[in-house]
Parts: sequence; structure tokens; C-alpha cells
Amino acid sequence: MKKHLSIAMSILLACSYRVSLADDNSRRLVQLPEMMQQHMMSNMRDHLVAINEILIGMANGDFDEAAEIAEYRLGMSSLKSHGASHMAKFMPEGMRQAGTAMHKAASRFALRAQEEEVLPAYNALSEVTSACVACHSGYRIR
Repeated sequence: MKKHLSIAMSILLACSYRVSLADDNSRRLVQLPEMMQQHMMSNMRDHLVAINEILIGMANGDFDEAAEIAEYRLGMSSLKSHGASHMAKFMPEGMRQAGTAMHKAASRFALRAQEEEVLPAYNALSEVTSACVACHSGYRIR
């Protein structure tokens, strides 16, 4: 189990390194009111914490906990708590699509995790993080 966590963390680090190498000026600036910027940053930080908690749950063999975190903090069930409908109005179409892809992927991961099959669950989780990488590679709010 720890081997799988190590592999997943290595993949996440590699993806984040590629994003950090991207020239910030090449990303599209999405202008939001300051309050919305703060709200979005808070949501993104919570998404990162949720992914970390999912990985910890999977490493501990607690797939039901990982699934619950994914669905209610990242998945389609989380949209209302994130104020997604209000935020979406200010996002360009590509950013909206990446966000929707992430939320849908998180819900698919939640279903896959409940099956307690490690590799398919990690594969489904990679769809979540791939949507994150796509959005963060293409857009910035500051």
C-alpha cells in the first residue's frame, strides 16, 4: 500500500514541477473581484488538502473515507458549498470546463474507490489531478 502511495506522490510532484516551470505570463489572467479571488484561493487550498487526505485514506486502506472526502469536498456534491454557480460566471469557458471535469472526475473516483481496487482507484484519482494541472497550466487569477 505504501508503495502505491509513494508512486502517486511521485506522479503528483512531477506534475507540479512541470506546472512550476511554466512561464506565468503564458497563462491567461482571469480577472476576478478581490473577494472572489480570496474565495477561489481558499477553495483551491481545500482541494489540495482533500487530495492529501484522500491519499492518506488510501494508504491506510480506508477507501470509504477516501471516497467520501472525494465526493463531498471535490465531487459534484461539493458544488453548492464551493459557490460554483456564482464563480462560474466569471470564468472563461476553458476554465469552467476544466473545473467541471475535475468535479466529475472526483465523483467517478469516489465510486471507483468504493470498489477497493487500488490501481483503478489511483488511475481515477489521476483524472482528478490531471484536470487540476490543466486548469493551473492555462489560467491564473493574479
